Amino acid sequence: MTTINQTSAITSFTKLDAWKQGHVLVLMIYKIIGEFPSEEKFGLADQLRRAAVSITSNIAEGFSVKTIKDKRKFYRIALGSLTEIQNQILIAKDIGYIDQEEFIKIAEQSVTVHKLINALIKSTQRLK
Repeated sequence: MTTINQTSAITSFTKLDAWKQGHVLVLMIYKIIGEFPSEEKFGLADQLRRAAVSITSNIAEGFSVKTIKDKRKFYRIALGSLTEIQNQILIAKDIGYIDQEEFIKIAEQSVTVHKLINALIKSTQRLK
């Protein structure tokens, strides 16, 4: 079982660029779902909220675990949640809950987060 030395320069998950940009995305999601119709409280809004929070939560959890295998697992879960967000914002746009401009902003932020999470995953592959 391979472990990672915890004395690296980054001492908190909040210092990871993937977490920082993921947090920006979470805030963007919370802002738009606040404007959804009330009947969506337990529908699409809830799904978006859960997926968004899952991204940063899994990055944080992946940062804190000791084995490379476990880190990779949590970072991949974060990536899966991000893909859910990308699907759900398409739905929200197509049914008229968000406009094209808001969709583009969130989609661009999701691409940024996707690249950063992929970089985290690749960094664990180099530590084999």
